[in-house]
Amino acid sequence: MVISIVSLIVIAVYLLLVIFTGVVIGSKTEQSSEGFFLGGRGMGPLVTAMSAEASDMSSYLLMGIPGLAFLTGLADATWTAIGLGIGTYLNFLLVSKKLRRYSVKINAITIPGFFSKRFGDSSKIIETVSAIIIIVFFIPYVASGLQAIGKLFSTLCGSDSLYLVGVFVGAIVILSYSTIGGFGSVAVMDLIQSIIMTFALAVVVIFSVNSVGGLNSSMEHLKTIPGFLKLTGDTAAGNYNFITILSTMAWGLGYFGMPHILVRFMSIKDENKLTLSRRIAAIWVFISMGVAILIGIVGKVMYDRGIITNISDSEKIIIYISSLLAKNGLFFAIIAGIILAGILAATMSTADSQLLCAASSFSENLVQGTFKKKLSEKQSLTVARCTVIGIIALAVFIASNPESPIGKSIFQVVSFAWAGFGACFGPVMLLALFDKKMNKQGVSAGMIAGAIVIFIWKFAIRPLGGAWNVYELLPAFLINLIIAIIVSKLTPEPDAEIKKIFDEVMSK
Repeated sequence: MVISIVSLIVIAVYLLLVIFTGVVIGSKTEQSSEGFFLGGRGMGPLVTAMSAEASDMSSYLLMGIPGLAFLTGLADATWTAIGLGIGTYLNFLLVSKKLRRYSVKINAITIPGFFSKRFGDSSKIIETVSAIIIIVFFIPYVASGLQAIGKLFSTLCGSDSLYLVGVFVGAIVILSYSTIGGFGSVAVMDLIQSIIMTFALAVVVIFSVNSVGGLNSSMEHLKTIPGFLKLTGDTAAGNYNFITILSTMAWGLGYFGMPHILVRFMSIKDENKLTLSRRIAAIWVFISMGVAILIGIVGKVMYDRGIITNISDSEKIIIYISSLLAKNGLFFAIIAGIILAGILAATMSTADSQLLCAASSFSENLVQGTFKKKLSEKQSLTVARCTVIGIIALAVFIASNPESPIGKSIFQVVSFAWAGFGACFGPVMLLALFDKKMNKQGVSAGMIAGAIVIFIWKFAIRPLGGAWNVYELLPAFLINLIIAIIVSKLTPEPDAEIKKIFDEVMSK
């Protein structure tokens, strides 16, 4: 499959526009650590909401969800989407304002820094463990994003030799605005990219539904496929009972521990505007994921009827539909180019946020926190920018092999990293904001337990199948929560000063 030259030109123009816009925004960003990592805490409600969702959804929205629905029908994708939608809403409702207020009170600009200062951890154990977890999970996550860009380029141009070109182009574009403007550039670019993603979803769903003769015609065809439209019982994805549904919806628990989403709450200018951000984010998430699922199942109809042929990878269904759209003339070729730019936007909007979050964990929490290297503001920014470059270079190295396990499936990579962050940070974030007597011993034990269970459940228990085939995030989240509470009750309560600060923050 080779896309038209016109569409490729549109993509090139988009990439140049991203670089230009990001650099311009970055040149106006406050030159300080808080400015680089949190945009000077000056973000508006729209930017906060949409940058959070753009950095959350990634290419998973435009490729992962449609591919999953295409392959397995409604059940898997729908219950996952419901869990994510509820998780988005609850994260804004329960965490956003408290985290914003608390992080300002204790002057925390990163998630590891927040945990360390919230629990008075002078030993820096919590900060060190948190930073290592972020780096360990984010580097392959960023690499998978670059790998997705490389595969997109090679697919569009019909040449595997262009894979590395795509990887390097993606890395350079992200690096151009991330190193100059930091969080301010990343957040605004994520807003712009979320608009392009929305446009891509809207055009693709209209075109695909029209191609098969309408929605009713699609549903009639899909009813003939056993279990394809079923949400419970014997579905095309397997048997969906209560435990399976609970396991799938557990995706929503991940939001409470996503560092690159949580820092959006810390960055808003006015905490009272987070209510508006919550409404915007929740509405966009439910609608966009619903449309993505619809694209996947209608794409299945297009394939079955021969409208689209030779699909080698279900996660590329939107690319195939765009290629078909581009054949309808110059105007539609331009539209197809914008849609494909939307896939790039989705990938970059997550990779840039993850990159910055990993860099902040290394430069702020490991260099200055764990290793106690005192740096001036200028030195701190230099270290931060060098860290961004170093991490993306490592991600490029990992992504340079198109056949590495990291890029086999967008859904699988996102699934494991999502579980890792959700299980390690989610429970302790909730406890940090709602339990005055939670202490550093409980947090450390819970966080480490969550990390251990993620790997054991994923690679040793879940493969057993049957009742054990539960998404690793759910058991790891619960064990983290239980261990943290038990250890905290068996060890001394936090100092009076820590509890006093908690009361001051929560009384507002």
